[in-house]
Amino acid sequence: MNLYRELSVYQKSYRMSISLYKYTQTMPEDERYGLCAQIRRAAVSVPLNIAEGYGKDDSKAELKRYLKMAKGSCAELEVLMDVCKDIGYMESEAHQKYTDELTQISKMLYKLVAGIN
Repeated sequence: MNLYRELSVYQKSYRMSISLYKYTQTMPEDERYGLCAQIRRAAVSVPLNIAEGYGKDDSKAELKRYLKMAKGSCAELEVLMDVCKDIGYMESEAHQKYTDELTQISKMLYKLVAGIN
């Protein structure tokens, strides 16, 4: 069963990863294997870690570990978004949009982890 698919945090992080993946296609070609690849890996890592944590059917501690890794990927993305904005690859509006989404996802992950006993 894919219970993780029903989680709003999974759905939100999945949509954000698709959006960021598409956004990186607008960045300079010379960033394809640099900043673009880093953003894509970090963005996809959030829903992947949620799915993997729920898919393992191991202990609650293991599930928490994967959810915390997803939260870490959110923090990594925040820094990458700051870099993109500061070097001129991302407009302030897009930066704010992604930063707000990452904050929401991080809070959702925090609450999810806190609710696992």
